[in-house]
Amino acid sequence: MRLLLMADTHLPERARDLPAPLWAAVDEADVVIHAGDWVSADLLDALEARAARLIGVYGNNDGPELRARLPEVARAELDGVRLAVVHETGAATGRERRCAKAYPDTDVLVFGHSHIPWDTTASGLHLLNPGSPTDRRRQPTHTWMTAEITGGRLDEVVLHHLEGTAP
Repeated sequence: MRLLLMADTHLPERARDLPAPLWAAVDEADVVIHAGDWVSADLLDALEARAARLIGVYGNNDGPELRARLPEVARAELDGVRLAVVHETGAATGRERRCAKAYPDTDVLVFGHSHIPWDTTASGLHLLNPGSPTDRRRQPTHTWMTAEITGGRLDEVVLHHLEGTAP
């Protein structure tokens, strides 16, 4: 099962659209995961129409329309992997401990908010933040992640970098 992870797209404030390579990854993925801060429901509509399966949550920059359509925390079991998605997990210091306590029945937690890619495992919980494909802030590149689930395990997590500016 091929996963695509993104967060903090902030459309149309930070970019007009997702980068073309990210749209190509949407077409290839079995499950697209968006960890919040969409800003406009237009992207939600586009991903719902195009993705084979979409799992998303709202973020702190998402208004009433997105909050009415998306949960604060999403959970799914994907080929035996227990997944949770949330926008914000708090400060980096102590994140693994806090999240392991807050999500005890979870194998993989996808989050956003910081725009900083993150890939760690602690106490059996794999934490992933794909960064942002449109608003890199202090990061050297715009980013998103892909991963695969094989035999009930998450593997082949790849951080993708887009050089230059977002569309």
